[in-house]
Amino acid sequence: MTASRKMLAGARTFAADVVSGFVEVTHNGFALLGVAVVFAAITLTARPDLRLLGEERLMSWLESRQVAETGLPVDVAASERATAINPKELPREQAAVAYWLSKKYRVAPEPLAALVNEAYDIGTRVKLDPTLILAIVAVESSFNPFAQSSVGAQGLMQVMTSVHTDKYEGFGGQLAAFDPLTNLRVGVKVLQECIARAGSIEGGLRYYVGAANLPSDGGYAAKVLAEHARLRQVANSRAPLKPLAPKADPVLSTKAPASTQQAAGDKVALLDGF
Repeated sequence: MTASRKMLAGARTFAADVVSGFVEVTHNGFALLGVAVVFAAITLTARPDLRLLGEERLMSWLESRQVAETGLPVDVAASERATAINPKELPREQAAVAYWLSKKYRVAPEPLAALVNEAYDIGTRVKLDPTLILAIVAVESSFNPFAQSSVGAQGLMQVMTSVHTDKYEGFGGQLAAFDPLTNLRVGVKVLQECIARAGSIEGGLRYYVGAANLPSDGGYAAKVLAEHARLRQVANSRAPLKPLAPKADPVLSTKAPASTQQAAGDKVALLDGF
């Protein structure tokens, strides 16, 4: 064998040895990595406190990176806290009501969809027409969950929070009055009591507005029932009515009608005895 052939054969042998060694080292490296992963998994399973600590540190690092890059804090649960759902996910009747109210009161359809869905759920449980509940919200606050009257009635259904403190205990306290769904539930409970006390829906509305002991409710019951009738037509029709913008500010349930207000201040007749 010539010298050149010997050199070529040696080079081939060397290359083969290098490749073989690389494969073996790589294989052993992956094996070691696999062992390390298994060991880490066993450790984290046996020590959930370490896993939690690792998750917290990773999340903290990700949040700090997010703040550094965007200048905004990270709050991945924000969308879960929002009172909003896609109206297209609602049954046809509820979606029609939500879109109609959205156009009339210039409120985004997503939060209105959540309120409509809740009103239908509550109405089914307590055997009240959900469109009546929504009609009261429309007249009371025009769907402003942060509305407050001069005498302290608050939220969507303008409940006197300081008077109905007991009704908010199961929701974490009085600040829950500004949670739309909670205010809706408490308001419906007050409405139930008013209707039971009066013996009729119209009479219950007079109690609700605080005009049961007054000569007139200032047209409050008529406004609610008229809005109720429109909402029923929207709910039952395949071609909903074109909404008209409210002509006047809503009447607040804890405010006696202007024509019968006393100089001493607003009184809430419906709350006496509750």
